[in-house]
Amino acid sequence: MTRAGQPAEASDLIDIDELINAYYDVVPDAAVPEQRVAFGTSGHRGSSLSASFNETHILATTQAIVDYRRSQGIEGPLFLGRDTHGLSLPAERSAIEVLVANGVDVRVDSRDSWVPTPALSHAILTYNRGRDAADPGRADGIVVTPSHNPPRDGGFKYNPPNGGPADTDATGWIANRANELIAAGLDGVARTPFKDLDGDALGDYDFRAAYVGDLPSIIDVDAIRSAGVRIGADPLGGASVEYWALIAEEHGLDLTVVNPDVDPTWKFMTLDWDEKIRMDPSSPSAMAALVARRDEYDILTGNDADADRHGIVTPDAGLMNPNHYLAVAIDYLYSHRPDWPTDAAVGKTLVSSMIIDRVAAALGRPLLEVPVGFKWFVPGLLDGSVAFGGEESAGASFLRKDGTVWTTDKDGILLCLLAAEILAVTGKTPSQRYAELEQEFGSSAYQRVDAPATPAQKSALAKLAPEAVTATELAGEPITAKLSHAPGNGAAIGGLKVQTEHAWFAARPSGTEDVYKLYAESLRGPEHLAEVQAEARAVVSAALGG
Repeated sequence: MTRAGQPAEASDLIDIDELINAYYDVVPDAAVPEQRVAFGTSGHRGSSLSASFNETHILATTQAIVDYRRSQGIEGPLFLGRDTHGLSLPAERSAIEVLVANGVDVRVDSRDSWVPTPALSHAILTYNRGRDAADPGRADGIVVTPSHNPPRDGGFKYNPPNGGPADTDATGWIANRANELIAAGLDGVARTPFKDLDGDALGDYDFRAAYVGDLPSIIDVDAIRSAGVRIGADPLGGASVEYWALIAEEHGLDLTVVNPDVDPTWKFMTLDWDEKIRMDPSSPSAMAALVARRDEYDILTGNDADADRHGIVTPDAGLMNPNHYLAVAIDYLYSHRPDWPTDAAVGKTLVSSMIIDRVAAALGRPLLEVPVGFKWFVPGLLDGSVAFGGEESAGASFLRKDGTVWTTDKDGILLCLLAAEILAVTGKTPSQRYAELEQEFGSSAYQRVDAPATPAQKSALAKLAPEAVTATELAGEPITAKLSHAPGNGAAIGGLKVQTEHAWFAARPSGTEDVYKLYAESLRGPEHLAEVQAEARAVVSAALGG
């Protein structure tokens, strides 16, 4: 019997002392692929216990970021923040040692506390406002977080001056340089021991006050307060915990932090689908304790450890599917932000729900469909050509009320507050509004599953051309499109998407496991979805020569 959704037990918890000791004591071997620095869509992630996130990695990666900044002519301050994972504080200190030794103007949290990813993006963009793209005084940043990953993991993410996740041209350069430094025994890494730093070595910045104080420029906090919306916010033990407390106080909201506990073992969590502790606010298993309290508040919300993801719980529906909430958010925002650019597009990843396509069409807005990865929305959010960018994995951000940029990284706090605004202004919960959208556009059945794939098959899938798909129908409907590149920006999707009028599937190789991810959706119900999935596996197998 599965323990998913059940409270964590002592045997599920990591030994924090062992984790931190391994951070300092274990030295990775640059010749072992699993022990090298590798940037995914959100930075380098790993664990000290598996020699994939250790002091050596962080010293080398930080020096590589310093070298990258020099190559790009970036001389402004670097904003540095961390989340609540056990490895985040040691890694932040390692980074400080290298940054200070290289003469970088480092700005850390003035309260020596946790910094959500959106607060760091907000800080970078606030500092760079009005600065030319070639201005050497531009700021950038590092956030030390593995996002929603289990407690044993660490993460290290670079955000360039555009405030968003670094693109592959930056991350590839940084990773290569870091691995060179590791192979050289850290020769070339400048370092000032943390214990030797004086009080003037670091600059500080009140990330929390700046972010929370600026919220009225993007959220109608007056409407939430006036309507008396009762909000229960669960930080899931993450970096947003003190932000929610200040939001309630500063903006006079009826908002309760339902779990203010921070513990690097996350012993208060319920287990995720695979019986691991994972702070995923879009997972019914990880959010089970919060869903059980759905009748106590008008809106319940959850965030992951760095608060770049959101989860929305309503009394009438429980935990909302992320795709459903994105569709409601888009429908509401483009109808209630009169000062947004009239031609600004709706941004979605190509594995997000086709309900979003129909909502955008009904709004008369162009749709920008991009590959997986929030970095693809950064240019549009910066120049206002995209007013909302969202991912199916419960990550999104949007423009301020005046149509200017807020963050160029995902903002889970923002999307949680938006749910309260929607209820306050419309009198309907987001789930009630979604039911209306389904009446208008069709009922979505959506699922992502993993299927086995060898490394050779994964490589082939990533390079698959549409011509490799010989089928002309999918689950009884003519195929209308076969895509290996995103229609919104022409970028390679690293896989394949096949569409019909009422359904689609997309297949992408996993970056970390010997599986491929199969996304599928049907507007004709669960039975049709099962047909789509079965035929999708056959299409992919045939295309791969299996």
